[in-house]
Amino acid sequence: MTTFGTSTSQQRGDQQRAERERERLEREHLEREAQNQLSEEQKEEIREAFTLFDLDKDQKIDYHELKVAMKALGFDLPKAEILSILQTHGSLSEPPNPNIPHHPRLLLPFKEFQSVMTQRILARDPREEILRAFELFDEGGKGKINLNDLRRVARELGEGLEEEELAAMIEEFDMDSDGAINREEFLGICLQ
Repeated sequence: MTTFGTSTSQQRGDQQRAERERERLEREHLEREAQNQLSEEQKEEIREAFTLFDLDKDQKIDYHELKVAMKALGFDLPKAEILSILQTHGSLSEPPNPNIPHHPRLLLPFKEFQSVMTQRILARDPREEILRAFELFDEGGKGKINLNDLRRVARELGEGLEEEELAAMIEEFDMDSDGAINREEFLGICLQ
């Protein structure tokens, strides 16, 4: 009787291990497919953000490093959401020396960061991204980009554009002839 019970129990264990392995392979396959939807530039931005903010260069980032890396990629999340990402995808830090008291921290390895950021980038609404860019141009929140705004951004980016070129840009896309580009006109420029 015990032999039969052990055999059935062993079979159940083998089936559970096989199911977990199948789920892991499926997750990896879906992650690869998602990453293939990103441009090379987006993939590089993810790598750069991780590398830049992995301050101790251990290929893992903690809460503070994750928060600034995500913000650099355009995701300014509240503390609770950052902690949720770490709890779901992170792991506890290992003590550097077992003889010294250690307060474990949640850390996110690069592969998990890449997966989380890939999903978030793919879920972005293009209109929302364009409007966020509009806000960078629209100094003071006027709801319009005027010649002074365009001149300032060109200067900040180190673009040596002449005054006539800047004025021509405004004129070309200013559909309501008010001397500025509003949100809808800006969306039209970016979505065409």
